[in-house]
Amino acid sequence: MTPYSDAEGLTITSGYKSSGRDDRAPEVLALEALGWALTDEKRAERLLSLTGLTPEELRHGLEDRGVQAAVLEFLANHEPDLILAADALNTTPETLVAAARELNT
Repeated sequence: MTPYSDAEGLTITSGYKSSGRDDRAPEVLALEALGWALTDEKRAERLLSLTGLTPEELRHGLEDRGVQAAVLEFLANHEPDLILAADALNTTPETLVAAARELNT
């Protein structure tokens, strides 16, 4: 299966994942997403600004499900970053959004 459909131009088909099922825990996905987000200074600044977290709160809240959910929600609210993060983490945008929902329960 390819990630693109030829119908009416190139679009990402739903459910595409480059490597099988993603069995990573939501907490793991959140921490990996955070690492990815922090690799870009402007994105990192936007993360702090939009989540209201300080660098200290982020550093000390790595094990906090609320902080983890905030990171994934930050990505979910900006589709370009969500897609780039999913690609970099070898998962799907839907998986990251579902992980955010699970961390919020």
